Amino acid sequence: MSIASRVTVRRLLGTGAASLALAAASVGAASGAWATGGHGDGGDGWESGGHYRPGSGAGTVTETEGCQFSLNGTDFFPSVKVDDQNLKPTDDGKVHIKVRTIGDASTCTASLASYTAHGPTFATSGKQVFVDFDTVTVKKGQTDSLDISVPDEGCFAQIDLYRGAVKFDGNPAAGDGFVHGDLPKGPDHPVIKDKLIAAWNGGTKDCTTTESPSPTPSTPASVPPPASTSTPPASGSSTPTPTPSASESTTPSDNPTPVTSGSSSAPAAPSPNGGGGDLAETGGGGNTGAIVGGAAALLAGGAAIVVATRRRRASHS
Repeated sequence: MSIASRVTVRRLLGTGAASLALAAASVGAASGAWATGGHGDGGDGWESGGHYRPGSGAGTVTETEGCQFSLNGTDFFPSVKVDDQNLKPTDDGKVHIKVRTIGDASTCTASLASYTAHGPTFATSGKQVFVDFDTVTVKKGQTDSLDISVPDEGCFAQIDLYRGAVKFDGNPAAGDGFVHGDLPKGPDHPVIKDKLIAAWNGGTKDCTTTESPSPTPSTPASVPPPASTSTPPASGSSTPTPTPSASESTTPSDNPTPVTSGSSSAPAAPSPNGGGGDLAETGGGGNTGAIVGGAAALLAGGAAIVVATRRRRASHS
């Protein structure tokens, strides 16, 4: 094998190995990011304690229709008593209210909904952001439970307990079998009106614009360009230049144009944050397949040259 051919093979193999290493690192980083999970549905931080205070909601408190409620699962009261009690989320970031029929009532229907808000009271809540909803219809002598997730501890929030089964989430096209209503917008647009049973408010910060930040897109990692071959040996060399066979058609030309020193740029480093999308990324994405394929092609080309050269030597000997 000529000096030029040996240099070409070495550089092809070296570049291919570097590309495969870069691809492996990219895939490993992405796998680690996906394994850590994401933010979830809210409710973080409540294991440290806290509660929502009785307050006003998107309507006017009126009498219940055959329902009693309990915040501890044991003591049941009409709505006026429930409205005097703090609403305490559990460690999993949810609130739970037990519901049962009262006296001779044959049935009662109640719903519970939670929202993030722009302020700590209904008057300053602005247009609220829907978080969760639950509804139950309880028959005579039965008890059921309303269970919903709430915003993270410290976020401005609104919790409404009301009669009926309307889901006030501003999504009439949801197709989930519920009757849907508008989102509350403070005193400017109350939606529950005379069906409100009780409401709670609280929080110290506005989380409506920070709960789902959009990832910043960045430039994906690129495949390193093949290294240039060295200058062919001077004329008169005793080693003949082999003629490429069909299996060597993917290798570089025997006489490429030399690259001026310092003109090639270093390969781009993988970004710590991948492109857009809903999943967290750390550099592993749609380009990983291209990196692996390119590296494999470079390695295959170098191996083909080595095999072909050895066969020619064997045939001439």
